Amino acid sequence: MTMLEKPCIQSRGFKNVEKNGKIIGFQVNIRSLYYRGLWLPQLRPATVSVDGETFSGDQITWTINGDTYTQAEMSSLGDVHWGILEPATLTVAKEGGLEAGSYDIEVSYTYSCSYFPPVADTVLGAGTHKRTLILV
Repeated sequence: MTMLEKPCIQSRGFKNVEKNGKIIGFQVNIRSLYYRGLWLPQLRPATVSVDGETFSGDQITWTINGDTYTQAEMSSLGDVHWGILEPATLTVAKEGGLEAGSYDIEVSYTYSCSYFPPVADTVLGAGTHKRTLILV
């Protein structure tokens, strides 16, 4: 089990992603702040901003429990659960990735709950989360 930090955006796991010798993007880990965890169809597509540059839609994949999903396919995966003790890795497609340095990271996502109206979700951890991370 991975020890999680209190903030949604985790400092561990912020790194560039390499494939076939080329940097194809970067990753950031987040944790669910909802005490029950979430089934993937409850999640709404996320956006990730880095120093004001925003990524969304098919630029982002989620890795949960070792399996990777596009944001589009998550709505039909009712048997996949993101637990409160497991980080989710958001992989952002960005040719060349990020250079070493400090970045203001913003992750926005929402989710549905059967017994709360959408506006109340922000109380339960959905919404926009910000954190400054250092890429080495």
